[in-house]
Amino acid sequence: MEYRYIPQGVCSQELIFNIENGIVTDLKVVGGCSGNLQGIAKLVKGLPIDEVIERLKGIKCGFKPTSCPDQIAKALEEYKKQAV
Repeated sequence: MEYRYIPQGVCSQELIFNIENGIVTDLKVVGGCSGNLQGIAKLVKGLPIDEVIERLKGIKCGFKPTSCPDQIAKALEEYKKQAV
């Protein structure tokens, strides 16, 4: 299932997930720091949603209260709320 999320307070403009049976099967990030986000997308591929949230939630970017990894976690938390 494809799930799209518009992140807040970061450089990336959209997060596009493919999720199957609670597993992140793919992640594409529009905008942001391309190399870093491509790396993060490869690292979360194949992981359960809850594990991705646990690993990425709360990461900050410099003095910002959030980051692209934190927004990935928030997106997956929102997905879980909607999937119920």
